[in-house]
Amino acid sequence: MKHDAITRRRRLPRLVAELYGTTTLGDCLTALRYLVNPSDLVRGPAVREYESAFARRVGVRYAYSFSAGRTALYALLRAFGIGGPGDEVLLQVPTHVVVANAIRYVGARPLYVDCALDNFNIDLEQAERQTTSRTRVLILQHTFGIPVDLDAAFELARRRNLIVIEDCVHALGSTYAGRPVGSLGNAGFFSTEETKTISSTMGGMAVTDDPQIGARLEEIQSSCAWPAAAITARYLLKLVVYHLFTQPHVHRLTRPVYVLLGKGRRTRLAPPATAEAEQRGDRPREYQQRLSNAQAAVALRQLARLDANVEHRRAVAAAYGAALREHGFSVPQPPPKADAAYLRYPIWVQDRERTMRLAAHRAVLGGWFSSVIGEARALADVGYEPGSCPRAERVAGHLVNLPTHPRVSERDVEEIVEVLKEVAESGGAL
Repeated sequence: MKHDAITRRRRLPRLVAELYGTTTLGDCLTALRYLVNPSDLVRGPAVREYESAFARRVGVRYAYSFSAGRTALYALLRAFGIGGPGDEVLLQVPTHVVVANAIRYVGARPLYVDCALDNFNIDLEQAERQTTSRTRVLILQHTFGIPVDLDAAFELARRRNLIVIEDCVHALGSTYAGRPVGSLGNAGFFSTEETKTISSTMGGMAVTDDPQIGARLEEIQSSCAWPAAAITARYLLKLVVYHLFTQPHVHRLTRPVYVLLGKGRRTRLAPPATAEAEQRGDRPREYQQRLSNAQAAVALRQLARLDANVEHRRAVAAAYGAALREHGFSVPQPPPKADAAYLRYPIWVQDRERTMRLAAHRAVLGGWFSSVIGEARALADVGYEPGSCPRAERVAGHLVNLPTHPRVSERDVEEIVEVLKEVAESGGAL
């Protein structure tokens, strides 16, 4: 694989490549500026500037920021008036508990739909079979950044009179028929949590072209609390620590940073992305919050270099696909009009746990969707009936995902492919 977006950092010393080649140093300096002079840490002009830039980037008229993607979805459901007696919302599995919770928190019922195995997106035929006279919304999750077949989805929505909300949490920068995802449905929502395409450590955005929905979103946002200054400062400090002191090459953490970030421990630098209450299906007390000014400033910087970010991810994904296909792996198949901006690159393996265990000392493989509803303490708490979505349940035992972020180098791709090849040859994959 010879692609400038991947190979250019081989020509630089590693530290320089990490701090300057990916321009994370500027993000860290922005965060530190607000930490040193916190007068506009929480409130300030960066929020509106970021929202305007985000709307232009996605190709919509209205964009409103929130503390998380789940809060943006909750705001959208309220803006559309969802939550009346018997209201139902279609969403696919695998998904995350916070998506199901947002539906439940407005008073609606989630209807879980199985996924297809070619790209892990929603099975639209099953979605139509599950639609009833009470079904109001179709949520389309662009899984791992792979767009849903939107032509087929919109035809279903037209036939059954459904509101379409695009779940673009994984998909900032993806396009369908040449248009950015998030701009094609009635509305969309995004996340800028730390694992997403751009990161403000936590954050979300609701977008729409509908002036009535935009006005309602603005009202809902204005009713949300501003985050506490102390929490905002902790998020910024976590961003600085994570970017400056993790080892390069697929984000391997040094032991001191692992402890400082609180991985697997009660003491952590910033609050967990999913609170224990949410994992149980309960609504946290601080659920409806806005995005801070400082976080918006960091996200705005990263949004400005989204094109290079997405170009790199696509090059890495293409390299994975070409190499893994040669070794007999099944690789994801986007719909014909889709151009995926792979947040992660999903691969089916025979034994997920063994594959991750054997790879652990050489590469960091992702374990997203190890349950049909990620991080749910009990599936019954969010209304999922075991056996109802068998393909998604199989995915939970067989899917790993590979990193595509801007720190992934050509060497990383080669190392990860080699690891997967060795695991497959030893009987742990394919």
